[in-house]
Amino acid sequence: MKRQELFNRRMAVCLIGGFSSGLPLFMFIYLLPAWMQSYALSLHTIAAASLFMLPYSLKFLWAPLLDRYRLTRLGRRRSWILLCLLALGIGFVALGQRPATDSLWVSFWGLFCAFFSASMDTAIDALRREILSDAELGLGSALHVNAYKIAGLVPGSLALILSDHLPWSAVFIVCSLFLLPAALLLLWIDEPPARHGQPHSLREAVLAPLSEFLTRHGSVHALAILAFILLYKLGDGMATTLATPFYLQIGYSRTLIGLVAKQAGLFASVAGGLLGGLWMLRLGIARALYCFGVAQAASILGFVLLSLHPGGVSTLALVIAAEAFGVGLGTTALVAYLAQQTDPRHTATQFALLTSLAALPRSLFNAGSGWCVEHWGWTTYFIFCLGLSLPGFLLLRYVAPWPKVES
Repeated sequence: MKRQELFNRRMAVCLIGGFSSGLPLFMFIYLLPAWMQSYALSLHTIAAASLFMLPYSLKFLWAPLLDRYRLTRLGRRRSWILLCLLALGIGFVALGQRPATDSLWVSFWGLFCAFFSASMDTAIDALRREILSDAELGLGSALHVNAYKIAGLVPGSLALILSDHLPWSAVFIVCSLFLLPAALLLLWIDEPPARHGQPHSLREAVLAPLSEFLTRHGSVHALAILAFILLYKLGDGMATTLATPFYLQIGYSRTLIGLVAKQAGLFASVAGGLLGGLWMLRLGIARALYCFGVAQAASILGFVLLSLHPGGVSTLALVIAAEAFGVGLGTTALVAYLAQQTDPRHTATQFALLTSLAALPRSLFNAGSGWCVEHWGWTTYFIFCLGLSLPGFLLLRYVAPWPKVES
């Protein structure tokens, strides 16, 4: 592919769309725990805030609406994305206007932001698939995933540093301003035509993707696939859900976390994603799920060691980088597997269903992590998270058997 064909508006959509998808999620993962910790809220309360992200696991319920209807003359995809961007800007600014101790205010605006963030993810995923040719899909997906991760620098690094110098309300406003490039981009691009046609009814938009998935795999095998997607990243997801409060409790400052830990983790995660993509060309998706899953689970041991012997800046950076690299590998393999399980005629709804299951541990199971830490301590908790990596491996033999070597 020629250079001038690579750098075009479609790739800009992948880049900025990925960044805009990642920013709200990382605000929930990095910024909200630090904000709540600054008001001396308990770990149980902070962990319970993971329930705010439940819409990420339920977005498949309303994904057919995004396939069936368009809101404005901008078209199906652009109109939904623009609505979500506007709602997110309002929601995050409002969220920071009151202290984290105002539970009713925080709960309402937290769920509000999570709903529109999950909806925007669905629309952006669909837009990306519709504007890219088959030849551009690999590059576009790589740009999206890595821009998604880079977005973590805003709430995970910049915002934490600013919070030591500015009021929290100003920090939330600064983070929200990073959504503006996506809104401007929507006015610059054209709405793509639906490659396989638009559903003629809401009933068709809901039932056809589910029927196709069950028919293609068979009900038993389909349920096994869904269970595997749910469990594959359960262990590392729970290990990182309270990462920021963990670093703060063992003595690191918010500025230090912002300058060192988050940046080391980000670059290691991006490296893991890029190298994972290259290694998968040789390994294949099935083998990668095994190999990268082992690396993903083993990286949790770094948290165990850090909980036993907190060290200096270099120790923290090394542990976080190792964990992020392993998670980057595992995420790359899982995303490739999810894409492999979708049908091109129903990509938006089926992809929303599969990614919803992958996100479920982050919202539902992680809510109990604070209780576990308060009763077990950090070391036992991280060992428990390591054990949670095993069920996914047990299902691997059924949903993605290790390919036999042909003689």
